[in-house]
Amino acid sequence: MKRLLALIGGLGLVGLVLLGWGFLRFLTGATAAVEDPVRPTEAVVVLTGGADRVETALRLLEQGAAPHLLVSGAHAELTLPELARAHGRDPAALAGRVTLGRAAATTLGNAVEVAAFARGRGIGSVRLVTAGYHMPRALLELRRAAPGLAVVPHPVVPPGLREDGSPDGRGLPGLRRWTLLSGEYLKYVAAAAGLTRFLPAKEQALR
Repeated sequence: MKRLLALIGGLGLVGLVLLGWGFLRFLTGATAAVEDPVRPTEAVVVLTGGADRVETALRLLEQGAAPHLLVSGAHAELTLPELARAHGRDPAALAGRVTLGRAAATTLGNAVEVAAFARGRGIGSVRLVTAGYHMPRALLELRRAAPGLAVVPHPVVPPGLREDGSPDGRGLPGLRRWTLLSGEYLKYVAAAAGLTRFLPAKEQALR
């Protein structure tokens, strides 16, 4: 019995070490800069969850990074003119270039929606825009849903995680920042284990 308990304790310790090591690797990826900012793709894809993401994607579209933009996870009642006005754009300049995807409510749903969009248009490459901390999980789900699709990550650092992200010149307080990052890491671990398909949508909705 003592040997069994020692074995269980040892395995638990190894598990904790692996989780800690994985979290450090996750943090490195979550805070990484854009590696390939000029490579053109056939479409830009942005996963909703922050105005800074959509603004970044619109700017990439205007800069010629791709001819099309998919906004995945858009509100069911959002219209293109409303989106354009909210970001100070002319709706006419976005017509025919921006598609609002309204089917996704989770990261897994985003991946399915992006995969369908790419297949429907014969698109072979996309630039993926989302928060840096969300990028590892988004890439994981998208590569499962569309294994032949070339994906260029374009991570965005949310205002809450930037040093200048709040009126007082700081981002989120330390506890809230680590809660956000550790929570996202646990979701990434669950996605890597294939468990997200069994979780209720409300457990996956925070992106």
